[in-house]
Amino acid sequence: MLDQEIVDLYWARSENAITQTNLKYGGYCRKIAMNIVADIEDTEECINDTYLSAWNTMPTERPDLLAPYLAAIIRNHAITVYRKKHSQKRGAGQTALVLDELFEIAASSTTEDMVDMSLLSDHINGFLADLSANDRIAFVRRYFYVDSLTDIAKRLSVSESAVKSLLFRLRQKLKKHLIQEGYEL
Repeated sequence: MLDQEIVDLYWARSENAITQTNLKYGGYCRKIAMNIVADIEDTEECINDTYLSAWNTMPTERPDLLAPYLAAIIRNHAITVYRKKHSQKRGAGQTALVLDELFEIAASSTTEDMVDMSLLSDHINGFLADLSANDRIAFVRRYFYVDSLTDIAKRLSVSESAVKSLLFRLRQKLKKHLIQEGYEL
């Protein structure tokens, strides 16, 4: 079923919308959530919450492409679940590592220094637009989809160490870009 047809089902408030969404994007959503929460039960909870959020927000937002829309929703749900489970302790999993990598760049030391997230998002999108396709894929796969270095290396047909180096350089470029845009890091 085409994305637009599934969106039409949401607009018609047909329960078949969730069934069709699960058929087409269930595996995709499962992979994103599992990369973040690393637990089957939590992943299923995130998927259910994602479908409920899609059901509740579809009337106000009519996306042309469902995959990125669902990815953003499930990623937010998964990060919320992850934070709840790890609020008292820092795990050694991928998510903590990925968040730490970006935290080094975008963290602010005081409340007054915190940047408007939508403005920051615009600057990051501008940064991504200037990258090569492979650099952009590596960055987004790591910091949005929370893919492992191994998965990114396979996708780009390079070694893990090459991906690690690439991501390090990209974080440095992002830091420089944000400083040029007026952020104090």
